[in-house]
Amino acid sequence: MERLMQYVWQHRLLLPVDLNTVDGRRVSVIDPGRLNTDAGPDFFNAKVRIDGHLWVGDVEIHVRASDWHRHGHDGDPAYDSVVLHVVDRDDTLITRRNGEVIPQMVMACAPEFNQRYNDLVGRAATELPCAAELAAIPSIYVSDWFTALAFERFHEKSDRILHLLSSMADDWQSVCYITVARALGFGINGEPMERLARAVPLRILHKHADSPEAVEALLFGQSGLLDRAPADDDYAAMLRREHAFYVRKFSLTQPQPMGWKMARMRPPNFPHRRIALLAALVTGGYRLLDDIIHAESAEAAIEMFRVPLTGYWSRHFTFGPEADAHVPSTLSRSSAIGLIINAVVPLIMAYGRRHGNDDMWHHGFQLLTELPPESNSIITLFASAGMKCSDASMSQALIQLRRAYCEPRKCLYCRLGHRLLSARARR
Repeated sequence: MERLMQYVWQHRLLLPVDLNTVDGRRVSVIDPGRLNTDAGPDFFNAKVRIDGHLWVGDVEIHVRASDWHRHGHDGDPAYDSVVLHVVDRDDTLITRRNGEVIPQMVMACAPEFNQRYNDLVGRAATELPCAAELAAIPSIYVSDWFTALAFERFHEKSDRILHLLSSMADDWQSVCYITVARALGFGINGEPMERLARAVPLRILHKHADSPEAVEALLFGQSGLLDRAPADDDYAAMLRREHAFYVRKFSLTQPQPMGWKMARMRPPNFPHRRIALLAALVTGGYRLLDDIIHAESAEAAIEMFRVPLTGYWSRHFTFGPEADAHVPSTLSRSSAIGLIINAVVPLIMAYGRRHGNDDMWHHGFQLLTELPPESNSIITLFASAGMKCSDASMSQALIQLRRAYCEPRKCLYCRLGHRLLSARARR
């Protein structure tokens, strides 16, 4: 409730009625001040006029006036600068340490505003509580917010890459390798794929990049998946022998447990196939970063990952007998698009930020607009509310909206939620 009151005060959503202190003095809010998220009064440097006199200072907000004493503000010098105490319930007078009474005002807000807020944040996590009203919001507000959300999402993605870069002594090739490996996990196996890439550094793979078997032995051996391979699989047995040699040569330690997931997964998406693709990208030398930062179009970026799997992996989904069903020779187009969204574009944007090149950031965003929207439960949820996706930038915006605002119930910080709530605050 107190956070909601702070929101009303910050965004000037008080009812357009005459405002008065509890002892009858006229109040005009000139500047609500700056919200304070640390210790001390709720708003700094506010400007209010009380009975014609201008007061410049801090504003404190409480549900009950008596919370002032309950929180110990009456003995805290930080609160001597409070010029107005805003409350929902006036149950006592409050004073500074020297005994001076602080002006107090009951917040004026529409009666149904609090109920509307509770309706939004109190629904089940699977619901979209504002669904019935989204279609009525003018498109200009929606498009502006979605653009901001997409930028917010990719700023977070590039932040992660830059943090990884700082921990790896500015080794962009290794950062690219780890980022692509994580993206190849496609969410469900993203963490194990990143752990695998860290367990087999790119510098070691480069030493044996001319041998596909050596690269696969290093990656599959460190993944732990070789331990599950049937004893009569000759290829897996060869990889085990190779891996044992490299463990001694490079003093490798296998991370435990890896946590690979395969339940309810289509065979082409098994982690074995993703590791085989990572090995194919490394074989012959890993030069993907240069191709990524110079990708002229989304289509060119997609082709980077349509590397054919040959030999053993052209006939297998996992270790063991050959597959009965058709085994795709390359990554599906939709999966390649997922890699562009989750690896290529974030790498381009992070590289641009690191080198002060704003054009690269905008180029990365342009690639998103060339890609079709993703298809998942979040996109379906918003589509049912009339929010249709036109491209990948919009689908990423919707994912950011759902993950960062809807699920944690941050309706107060969502521009759409703000518009819906502010309309109710003044009724």
